[in-house]
This record gives sequence, C-alpha cells and structure tokens, in this order.
Amino acid sequence: MFGQLGRLINRVTLSDRSYCFLFEAEPGNEAVSLDCETTGFDHWVDEIVSIAAIRISGARIHASSAFRALVRPEATMRPASIKVHQLRQQDVAQARAMTDVLPELLHFIGSRPLVGYWIQFDVRMLDKYMLAMLNTRLPNRRIDVSELYYDRKYGHAPPGTRIDLRYAAIRADLKLPVRAQHDAFEDALGAAEMYLLLEDLRARNVRLPRQQSDIRGNFAIA
Repeated sequence: MFGQLGRLINRVTLSDRSYCFLFEAEPGNEAVSLDCETTGFDHWVDEIVSIAAIRISGARIHASSAFRALVRPEATMRPASIKVHQLRQQDVAQARAMTDVLPELLHFIGSRPLVGYWIQFDVRMLDKYMLAMLNTRLPNRRIDVSELYYDRKYGHAPPGTRIDLRYAAIRADLKLPVRAQHDAFEDALGAAEMYLLLEDLRARNVRLPRQQSDIRGNFAIA
C-alpha cells in the first residue's frame, strides 16, 4: 500500500506531464539493469560521473543496444573516487551534464523495473536529479540482485550463519565469469546476468546450497 501511495504522490508532483510514461504499467517480462558510478557514496552531495542501462526481455540481455553515458559533474572529482572508478577529471571534462543525459535515460528505461546490485543507491542518486528537473522521484519498481541471492541462499539459514553478499562472492557462487567492477556498463551487465540466473532458480523453486554448488545460467547476451 505504501508503494502505491508513494507512486501516486510521485505522479501528482510530476512537473512535466510529458514524462507520464514513467507511470504506465510495466511491460510484460521486461526490465532494465542499471548502474551508476559516482564521486562518492553520499547521495546528497556526490554526483554521477558515468551511467549504463541495459534492457532485459525474457531470458535475453540486450547488451549491444545499451544506454551508456559519461556525465560531467559540477564539482571537482576527489582522488578517492577516481581510485574506485578510474575516471579522471579530464575523462569527463567534455561529457554532457546530467540535465542533458537524464531525459534520454528516462525514455530508455520507461516504466520497466530497475535491476541492480544495491539498486537503491543508484536510484537515490538519480532521484536527486529527478527532483531538481521534474519535482518527483523515479517510480519504477526496484529489484536488488543481492536480495534475490539472499532469498535463494540464506532464506532458511539457521541463526549464526555467515552471510556473504559481496558482488564478487555472489558471482563466484553462481559460477558466473569475473567482470571488471566499478565500470557502469560491466556492473549493469553483471547484475543482469545474476538477475536472470536467480529468477530462473526462483521460478524452479531451487535454493542455493550453503556449500559450493554447480549452477548453470540459461540466458543469452545480444
């Protein structure tokens, strides 16, 4: 009920009615995997410097038609953030501002659910720009692959069980290939792979053993 109320409030406060498509019904069996690289982890003061979004339909990941953009932050990037995503000030000096990137991203996403690893952080970062530009927040449903993994792996675990939800640990347990981290496109692609594999396990009511398992994914990347 709270989700429905929040969605209604977001729609009422939307300042530009041409973006009402964000509130349409979700397309069947579709989602968008999303990742942002940022200047830090405080969504109030930090900024997005890179973003990628990849559509998923059925068991297919549409990587070749992904949305990818570098973003020029208003503030100077800090050395600590550069060490994480390897994007320097000169790498984004000629990039577009988020006010130019955001409309294209929203049309790419549409009303599809958003998939990601700790997706709430990415959405909070985008909401800052959404509020400034459209006086509303992203209404899209969020699907966190770490929560899907927790359900399949630890949903019935006894108290005291050691829980490991690190990105690399989840991929290793799912027998997925190692991907470079802190690259928006690679992280979005990695989240899409995890999502499809975990959704397949959920649909078949298969749980991950708390020992090493032999899991195989059944999906395609186009």
